[in-house]
Amino acid sequence: MTKPRETDIYPPIKGFLEDQGYVVKAEVGAADVVAVRGAEPPVIVELKTGFSLSLFHQCIARQAVSDDVYLAVPRQTGKRFSRAVKENKALARRLGLGLITVRLSDGLVEVHCDPGTYAPRKSAKRQGQLLREFARRQGDPNDGGQTRAGLVTAYRQDALKIAVYLFEVGASKGADAKRETGVVHATRMMRDNHYGWFEKVEKGVYGITPAGADAVRTAGRVLGAD
Repeated sequence: MTKPRETDIYPPIKGFLEDQGYVVKAEVGAADVVAVRGAEPPVIVELKTGFSLSLFHQCIARQAVSDDVYLAVPRQTGKRFSRAVKENKALARRLGLGLITVRLSDGLVEVHCDPGTYAPRKSAKRQGQLLREFARRQGDPNDGGQTRAGLVTAYRQDALKIAVYLFEVGASKGADAKRETGVVHATRMMRDNHYGWFEKVEKGVYGITPAGADAVRTAGRVLGAD
């Protein structure tokens, strides 16, 4: 399949804008496409064969000329492109840009968002989750940029507190672990055994596994003070 060119995108964009009463010209100054309708501010469209950081840079530069700036790319098939449209639409909206895709097989032009001031809605639920995790986290055990695999969460810290307790005193009832460690959900955490650190000895009683004993060696870092 022939790779699309920026010149392939222009005719459908030109026709789309002309149908709305604009006079359209290509390569005007630094802009790929400029459309003018009466005394209205010009509409500028930057064309690229795919999403890129340089495309956004160009569009941001055109905002010094007009508030009505769009980026346009050829539409592709598949979930990967659909995801790219969704992600780049969110970025475009935050930057006050419009986003257009063009289906080259039949020239269909789709406007995914128009330029405009964007004020993202805040999620009280997500903010609450963030602040709860922050409050529960003991110290600051993570390095900035650390991979998710080695991330120390409040849940991991609580599990390690339980592991340290079991390592020191041996197999114990969940109620005892809860009381001595202060971990409210100690019994459930030992039962769920998310990290493979605990083993059921008898009903309601749990001990520590070799993996748990190994994890105890990290207690100083994971549970260290700020």
